[in-house]
Amino acid sequence: MANNEELFKKIIAHAKEYGFVFPSSEIYDGLGAVYDYGQYGVELKNNIKNYWWKAMVQYHENIVGLDAAIFMHPTVWKASGHVDAFSDPMIDNKDSKKRYRADVLVEEYMSKIEQKIEKEAEKAAARFGESFDREKFMTTHPRVLEYREKRDAIAKRLYSAMDRNDLADMKKLIEDLEIACPVSGSKNWTEVRQFNLMFSTRLGSVSDETNEIYLRPETAQGIFVNFLNVQKTGRMKIPFGIAQIGKAFRNEIVARQFLFRMREFEQMEMQFFVRPGEEMQWYEYWKQERMKWHLGMGIPASKYRFHNHEKLAHYANAAADIEFDFPIGFKEIEGIHSRTDFDLASHEKYSGKKMQYFDTERNEGYVPYVIETSIGLDRTFLAVLSQAYKEEVLEDGSERAVLALPPFLAPIKVAVLPLIKKDGLPEKAREIMDGLKEEFMCFYEEKDTIGRRYRRQDAIGTPYCITIDHQTLQDDTVTIRERDTMHQDRIPVEKVDEIIRKRLLLK
Repeated sequence: MANNEELFKKIIAHAKEYGFVFPSSEIYDGLGAVYDYGQYGVELKNNIKNYWWKAMVQYHENIVGLDAAIFMHPTVWKASGHVDAFSDPMIDNKDSKKRYRADVLVEEYMSKIEQKIEKEAEKAAARFGESFDREKFMTTHPRVLEYREKRDAIAKRLYSAMDRNDLADMKKLIEDLEIACPVSGSKNWTEVRQFNLMFSTRLGSVSDETNEIYLRPETAQGIFVNFLNVQKTGRMKIPFGIAQIGKAFRNEIVARQFLFRMREFEQMEMQFFVRPGEEMQWYEYWKQERMKWHLGMGIPASKYRFHNHEKLAHYANAAADIEFDFPIGFKEIEGIHSRTDFDLASHEKYSGKKMQYFDTERNEGYVPYVIETSIGLDRTFLAVLSQAYKEEVLEDGSERAVLALPPFLAPIKVAVLPLIKKDGLPEKAREIMDGLKEEFMCFYEEKDTIGRRYRRQDAIGTPYCITIDHQTLQDDTVTIRERDTMHQDRIPVEKVDEIIRKRLLLK
């Protein structure tokens, strides 16, 4: 499914047609890389948020929530390093006029070398069958070693140039590798320039530099500056965490691929404060815990993988991404970082306020170390949507598009459908709907044939449809239809809510 552009286009079209995602300001021809969530999109998004919040806050006695303001004192971003270092190397192709991140162009070239290594392994596995020793092959085969040596040399040169901010060497590397523009096919590049990703604005009515503030590029700093407030008022003991869901803003050089890279997006972050020296065991713990959370959505483990960072951010001593196999290939969906004491120590320095925790067990004070789990809500939404979208040909030769969403994430849990619009069926259906909607997100519809209504519910991912027919008026039973199998059961009206509740518990 990787790099399946046609599938990706179908998912994007389906998301719009069925009220999940719309281009922002569409009547004015839209706004680049900004999207609005429609009536079903907002429900799916809220259900993902709720699943994350429960896993992080409700199920952990030592993790609490926060909702910090988007606007923050500008010195926060000086202390965090964003004012001076939050930029990407930008390069333009003179023929296509397209703009790219220079480091991403090189990393994509490296990725192609990795794909060649993988192909060699696949060919060998097919040739040798069960006797194939992958580890030995990867460490001894001459061509694999040659590819790996080439890739490592490129990585070393790229990340060294980035560390030194040597933009000229980055351009030279692109030229040496003969990387061409994917659009024009030419190698006619501009110089590489740095591009700061923060949006700035003015606070108040006076337009001078002293009033310059920023739209936050991440939610983490709101947690760090509130560390002492939460710790003292919550009487929190190390180790403990602070979780937050909120909007962040980045003026991306290249914002594309639908919800994958947007200029306004939402993050679900948790910062976990630990004793210095214990950070690596907690780093490993949270890597495994976060992977379990992803797999809890019923998505196969083969769709996920860990990717350890070769180039660490200035604040980290370890970092890994959880990558998901989107239709555009494996891409980052969540980052787990060991941030050391960089953030709290930096805010202590810039604010002049002590950011220390007094450990009564050790009888000493220290600046805690931090393990961060940071997941993109929009990317998770896209992953869930991509995994759920299916086109099926049924036994009668007809086709259906279905979103096989995990029932607990589905925007609508139950559709209530009277078979026809007369004979007292709508009234009975409304009575059943009123009994269900206090507990479940429900949808009521009378229009069209029952078959067409089923298809519409399949397309928005509704796991259960309740159909009210003439038999309902005689024996107080209804038909419950299951989305994935299309199997139908006859059940008593009085047990509808209990049966749906039980089925929803089965993720």
